[in-house]
Amino acid sequence: MTYDINAYCDEVQATDRFEEDETQPILLGLFGEVGGVMSAVKKLKREKKAYIGFRANVIDELGDAFWYFTALARRFDVSVAQLLLDLNASASSDAQSVIASDDPLCPVAISNKIGPKQEVCDQALVNIGRTSADMLRVQSMNVDERLNVMRSFIRNFLTVLGECNVSFSEVLTENAKKTKSRFGKLDLKSQPDFDADFIEYEQLPRQFTIEMRERDNGKVYLRWNGVFIGDPLTDNIAEGDGFRYHDVIHFAHAAILHWSPTMRGLLKRKRKSDQLIDESQDGGRGVVVEEGLAAWLFSKAKELDYFEGHTSVSLDLLKHIQDFVRGYEVDQCPMNLWEKCILDGYKVFRQVRSNKGGLIIGDRDTRTLQFKKLDT
Repeated sequence: MTYDINAYCDEVQATDRFEEDETQPILLGLFGEVGGVMSAVKKLKREKKAYIGFRANVIDELGDAFWYFTALARRFDVSVAQLLLDLNASASSDAQSVIASDDPLCPVAISNKIGPKQEVCDQALVNIGRTSADMLRVQSMNVDERLNVMRSFIRNFLTVLGECNVSFSEVLTENAKKTKSRFGKLDLKSQPDFDADFIEYEQLPRQFTIEMRERDNGKVYLRWNGVFIGDPLTDNIAEGDGFRYHDVIHFAHAAILHWSPTMRGLLKRKRKSDQLIDESQDGGRGVVVEEGLAAWLFSKAKELDYFEGHTSVSLDLLKHIQDFVRGYEVDQCPMNLWEKCILDGYKVFRQVRSNKGGLIIGDRDTRTLQFKKLDT
């Protein structure tokens, strides 16, 4: 698979949230991501086959490094495509050219080995580390010096790709996908709807209002359309933290992501007309995945004051969520939709917790979740 470098640069430019005149955070980011590649190779040497995530991690780190490189090139009005052409034109006769390579953007032969070639890879990493350090001084360089060090970075970058047995096209494709998912503009109308083609009673309700009320015994009860659903909940922990209200997060999943095996079970809205969907998406394992994710995220939310005053969610947390749900339909949802789900869901959670209950109003058409106080 090939990937046009100009198309990549155009796509990721929209995900650059730094100011146009900011270069220092770009340089620090570039240096840090190169360090991430070194760390991944170090872990592979230490853990060997036990490090099952090497390839995915190195692709991720290399992609981020190249993202920062293109951001730097934009700030100095340097064409990344021209740098690659310059590199190809100056390649030695015994080197594989960009045009002749299996990966048209990478002048380094890709072997079939799973991991990097150790001794050669070590030197390649040392070289790109030195070049990355040189680039920290790029602001004080003249034009020719700057172009030379940027060409050197690309040359070493492509060498590392080859030594780590990943293709340039794959790195760019995965990075563009990730950065658009996290930092691209969120278009709610284009997001997936996982049950729109099913009969109405196998769909999560398009609009719903669920009453959540805490009684004197400290347990929280749920009612939908006047009928009690689920089991009464407590915090199930020595020091109370409000986990008894965590079903709010499942309702956020349903309203904003259009996904919740837990809520499908509570409301008896499983998609039983399709045996494969019923078993693989709405079955017990799907419920366990969602409940496990909700519990894990709750533990992180506690450390962040349940996202009080937050306007964003960290990229690392969002990446962990995607790992958590990989293989399920909801992994089609981009990270920026997950961000909206978390921030909106925990806003309602905080309101419910402070009022010891409330009405949770979900609207799948607008992908919103709202809170309303209970009538006393």
